[in-house]
Amino acid sequence: MSLPKMSRKLHTKLIAAAAVLGLSSAMSVRVAAAVDAPADLPQGLIKIVVGFAPGGAADLTARAFAEQLSKEGVKEVIVDNRPGASTRIANSYVQRAAPDGLTLLLATSPSFTIYPYTYKNLGYDGEKDFRPIALLVDIPTAIVTGADQPYSNMKEYVAWAKANQKQATIGLAAQGSSGQLGSIALGKDIGVDFAPVVYKGASPMLVDVVSSRVSMGWDAAASMMPLYQGGKIKFLGLSGSDRLASLPNVPTVKEQGFPQFEAATSFYAIFAPAGLPDKTAAALEKVFLKAAQDPGLVKRLQENGLVVKPMDHAQLAQRVRKEKAFWEPVVKQSGIQFE
Repeated sequence: MSLPKMSRKLHTKLIAAAAVLGLSSAMSVRVAAAVDAPADLPQGLIKIVVGFAPGGAADLTARAFAEQLSKEGVKEVIVDNRPGASTRIANSYVQRAAPDGLTLLLATSPSFTIYPYTYKNLGYDGEKDFRPIALLVDIPTAIVTGADQPYSNMKEYVAWAKANQKQATIGLAAQGSSGQLGSIALGKDIGVDFAPVVYKGASPMLVDVVSSRVSMGWDAAASMMPLYQGGKIKFLGLSGSDRLASLPNVPTVKEQGFPQFEAATSFYAIFAPAGLPDKTAAALEKVFLKAAQDPGLVKRLQENGLVVKPMDHAQLAQRVRKEKAFWEPVVKQSGIQFE
């Protein structure tokens, strides 16, 4: 497929637009502590490790919580972006970290619910190598395309994809994700083989969506909001069964007659290396759950397409087990597996 060339100046502008939600990598968040930190919190600099480049929904979530933690008495928190290998670089980094509570993982659910089945050599065991701390937000996902593309909803896109099968590509911020599984299921149902194009995060993927280098992109709706508000992309449909309050005019993919992406809603949660002492884990859980109750944080994330839905460590562990049971047969039926 012949792809349109893009000037360096435009490329830079698009990167900046896609990164508007985030700040520079590993920038620390320093806010004057309003209260004393819980006694059993780890003493020292806390790193929240994110497996994506700055600018996407994971980065936004990590920075929003880092700022709120500072207000809850945590003296200093930094967000450490370690993109690549579909979050496995970040996951492995935290897996190997000392279990002292100073290195935490903001994990996206596929790392623990889908990747155990899509990767032959995952490099970590989600249940043995990590300790669940708290679930923070649900992540409605979306299918988007460039504003200049000739289709504006899923029915129009499917008709276009059938007529232009060599150009039917899907941009993904992570390989082996629920979005990729959804595209495989959709492709089987309509007779189109969607070629996946995998990136190190939503920001670089969206650059190619805007410039029509890929025919559609899939990721967290929150990652898409700045470019959508700027008129650079169009939403074709949302995951799940319900529309978003922040996007009331965007129908779900299921509403449009394509149920393959209904289960593609994900979540972000905090995990620590296995071996973290009980008192430290409990203190971290308490401060994250308290931060999730802040009205300003809830509003900020909701306006960007994220749903704050906190759960404690036990509820998080239960949800991981439930979603693993759901995705295992889906992955096996899809036939996909990576090294």
